[in-house]
Amino acid sequence: MAKDWLADDLLTEEQEAIRDSVSDLAQKYDLEYWNEVDDAGRYPDEWVKELTDAGWLSMLIPEEYGGGGATINESCVVLETLNRWGNSAGSIHAQMYQMGAILRHGSDEQKKKWLPQIATEGLRLQSFGVTEPDAGTDTTRIRTFAERQGDYYVVNGGKIFTSRFMQTDLMLLLVRTKKYEDVEKKTDGISVLLVDTREARENGQIEARPIKVMSGHHTNQLFFTNLKVPVENLIGEENKGFKVILSGMNSERISVASEYIGAGLYFIDRSVQYAKEREVFGRQIGMNQGIQFPIAEAYQHLKAASVVRWQAAKFYAEGSTQGYYANSCKFLAADAQWEAANAAMNTFGGMGLTMESGIARKFQGARGSLIAPISRNLILAGVAQRDLGLPRSY
Repeated sequence: MAKDWLADDLLTEEQEAIRDSVSDLAQKYDLEYWNEVDDAGRYPDEWVKELTDAGWLSMLIPEEYGGGGATINESCVVLETLNRWGNSAGSIHAQMYQMGAILRHGSDEQKKKWLPQIATEGLRLQSFGVTEPDAGTDTTRIRTFAERQGDYYVVNGGKIFTSRFMQTDLMLLLVRTKKYEDVEKKTDGISVLLVDTREARENGQIEARPIKVMSGHHTNQLFFTNLKVPVENLIGEENKGFKVILSGMNSERISVASEYIGAGLYFIDRSVQYAKEREVFGRQIGMNQGIQFPIAEAYQHLKAASVVRWQAAKFYAEGSTQGYYANSCKFLAADAQWEAANAAMNTFGGMGLTMESGIARKFQGARGSLIAPISRNLILAGVAQRDLGLPRSY
């Protein structure tokens, strides 16, 4: 391992203990394991089960419901540490960041019903249905519609790039309960439903078509046909779900930033090690500034992104709904990870293209982080408009 990158006097003793425990678990799942998972195109069930059994996936659930009672700061440590050891935290992160929407906007009855099952009975909350084919980052333009019929909402429409639908029991689903054309404010008329996907799959109300993408990501296109969701599964107020989803999105940004920082430092670790071992023309390649400087620069940018990430986590834990720091830490961490990925690829040279090097698989994932879950251009447009007072560009 490189320098004690997580500490810097920013972690509590409890968080350091979390880091060490997660490191022990993560090291069991080596490069050979992850290459086999990718080659088979399968979900890392064994790894997920061990994380679940150890309580890491329920750590954000309050203790009164059987969870760990942790804050987002602790979950950041978990996600970063997993990726630092070459694991794929993106396979399980939704169960952490989606807790924000339920904990902040769910009713007492909903929390009592669902949270203990997630915390102690292995119920999975791994999917977040937001994006649609004709409404990408313009979330207000979604057309999936939920019509109130007695004690149920009947949902028709579809989603795309819905991750881990095949590996979840529950899904948060963003729908319109009032059409876009009928609202004065475009963020109105949106609601959030908690869907039991087990029932829906069995009765054919949801059809899922897997989408094959690079970096072993498990995602799907979904089609809803008269999907019945109990009204009691409405999270927050009807037609006011946009603020509910923002709770999940801010948490998501902070969470994925932590993953990117961990993956970036994985690239740094591997690069430093290889640069010390590899000799060309009778000298270690790490002696060359053309190798040193890109690694050192990427490392500094990862550290800077980490500082903003901790600031974002602090504000979120205090109840802030402001999105600047959450979006900024995602932006900075994604860029720094991509910089580290390229530094690693250049350090390894041709070996970086091989799966056995451990660089190629992570390299693919690093590129995707620049455009998802929110593109860097949309973040820049938001900063320009809201923070700098420039004219609206979209």
